[in-house]
Amino acid sequence: MNDRLNGIDTFVQAVDAGSFALAAERLGLTRSAVGKTIARLERRLGTRLFQRTTRQQSLTEDGQAYYERCVRALAELDAAEAAFDSGRREPVGRLRVSAPLLFGRQCVAPVLATLARRHPRLQVEMSFSDRVVDLVEEGFDLAVRIGPLRDSATLAARRLGSQAMGICAAPSYLAERGTPRGLADFATHAAIVYGLNGSSAQWRIRDTDGELREPLIGSRLRFDDVQAIADAAIAGHGLAWLPCWLIAPRLRSGELTLVTSSQHTVASEVHAVWPQSRYLPTRTRAAIDALVEQVPGMLGP
Repeated sequence: MNDRLNGIDTFVQAVDAGSFALAAERLGLTRSAVGKTIARLERRLGTRLFQRTTRQQSLTEDGQAYYERCVRALAELDAAEAAFDSGRREPVGRLRVSAPLLFGRQCVAPVLATLARRHPRLQVEMSFSDRVVDLVEEGFDLAVRIGPLRDSATLAARRLGSQAMGICAAPSYLAERGTPRGLADFATHAAIVYGLNGSSAQWRIRDTDGELREPLIGSRLRFDDVQAIADAAIAGHGLAWLPCWLIAPRLRSGELTLVTSSQHTVASEVHAVWPQSRYLPTRTRAAIDALVEQVPGMLGP
């Protein structure tokens, strides 16, 4: 019976992932192991579930019908386990979490590592990437996101706080180019900007009249990593718009100087998000609670 259930879960994962290789990665198995499990399932059922070519795989008619029944069966099992799990106090099992690259490493990973140490039966797997992952499609239980929630209709969310931002530069750069005192002064400066997938994040500054405006500022350097932006700013290549949790130690060391404080810039909202579900496993709830308790203190004014 156990082998039958394992085969069903592997089959559903293979369909959802779109490939045996990706399903193997999500399940922590080899591609060969996934292929053998599917082959055993097909032998037991006496039918082919997948139509495979060198470039793609697709479900056969029998495979589609079997997949739909398996999804319903697994949903019932998930509901039963979640109901049982809701009575637990100890988080157990595997928790897959996605978080932005540097923020995840510095602010999320320490919280969840401490949580795992406190609960020996909890297994935490973290993936760091600045792209917005599809939680359901890619098999994540939880994600931390900075900025607007684009797919909020399918996700539940809990606010972790606001990421305060500041504009800074190296003292050597400001000695050469001067310190901008007003919005118009930014036009004579160079910016080091954050860009991902061909688009750049906009700088928005509160002007003397209290209105938010975008400064006109030239940019020849664009990175998709905030650490690289900080390093370029320290090297004197221009002004940088960076989170306060990242620049605070550089301000204290004198490597960077604050040009525009967080009081005059727009903060970014930080949320923990997870797929909407009737039941929330104890391990996911414990992780969310830990993040809510500890992350706000890291964001800084």
